[in-house]
Amino acid sequence: MLKKLILPTLIVASGVGVALAGPTKEIAGPVQTLRAIGPEGLGNAAAAAAWKELAAGPATTLVPLLGAMDGANDYTLNWLRAAVDAIAGRELAAGHPLPLLQLKQFLQQTEHNPRARRLAFELVVGAEPATTDLLLAGMLNDPSLELRRDAVQKLIDQADQALARTNLIVAAPLLQSALRSARDVAQIEDIAGKLQGLGQPVDLQKHFGFLSEWKVIGPFDNTENKGFETAYPPELKIDLAAEYDGKQGKIRWQDYITQHKYGMVDMNRPCGKLKEVTAYATTDFYSERARPVELRLGGKNSWKVWFNGQLLFAHDEYHANQEIDQYLMPAQLRPGRNTILVKVCQNELVKDWTEEWEFQLRVTDALGTPIASTSPPRSADPGNPAGKQATKN
Repeated sequence: MLKKLILPTLIVASGVGVALAGPTKEIAGPVQTLRAIGPEGLGNAAAAAAWKELAAGPATTLVPLLGAMDGANDYTLNWLRAAVDAIAGRELAAGHPLPLLQLKQFLQQTEHNPRARRLAFELVVGAEPATTDLLLAGMLNDPSLELRRDAVQKLIDQADQALARTNLIVAAPLLQSALRSARDVAQIEDIAGKLQGLGQPVDLQKHFGFLSEWKVIGPFDNTENKGFETAYPPELKIDLAAEYDGKQGKIRWQDYITQHKYGMVDMNRPCGKLKEVTAYATTDFYSERARPVELRLGGKNSWKVWFNGQLLFAHDEYHANQEIDQYLMPAQLRPGRNTILVKVCQNELVKDWTEEWEFQLRVTDALGTPIASTSPPRSADPGNPAGKQATKN
């Protein structure tokens, strides 16, 4: 499960309707009640009454309810979806038509909440199954990841059918098109495997945009997990020419280039296979302009991330499950050079499954599309310490 670590402020709409919403006044009160619901059941009693009122509404309130999902929190979204499901289920069971034209119009308005648009899509194709392929054909680059995933899967299915007929001329372009649009990790891996079988290997490190060229220094001490809170020198100033007292003697920054297909930066390689230690990795990321991005990190160890000298987030947990894009951290690129610093701690456990001391990191937009640094390779950076050879993973 992706973990959005720093959540942007929710934008609460001033009204609950959209341009084509229709009767918004009759749902305004109950919707505002649902918007007030909070965690740990706060407002649940009032929300249940509001939901009951909304769920009893006519089909004409479906699109306004979908519009009310814009800017809503997860608790509100769940209540609103339940109301939409109740209305649609009741109307269809009674043989009454849904407002399909308005639902299609809402679906085409990509600025709306992705979950609301997904729900509109389900209502449309449920009533008109023949429209499924036509709708999906226009959603390969949709901002709704769920809708995009369905569109990509359609191409994969078509490619599978071509492969079953050994029609490689048709299958390969379909898979390449699917790969360009896919943002779901499992789909990307599936497509890459099929293309590999066709003799068209995919550079997954490049495709995902994992940062591969780093400077690494360590080990510092992490006895009794004290290293997580200890501000070692790299946290105070990144001086690539400096030498420090490490846990086992003098340490300096080393070049590190990972060749792992998923961009894994393995601290065991430059620092040694050690326990109760801490290390740092830094890299520069260049941008031609200011823009919002997400730093997406995967890793099993305790870690902190700084971006342009500011602590972005910290996560003090060891040996949990690891996956690509496990932690999402919104950030703001500035024009020119941006500096990323990652601190990775290793604890005292010595079981085989605790040996990993590593992380992977990439910079993307909000949809997971990789953003490439415009900088030259770090190996060509005159600021690199002289005489250091890159450690390759």
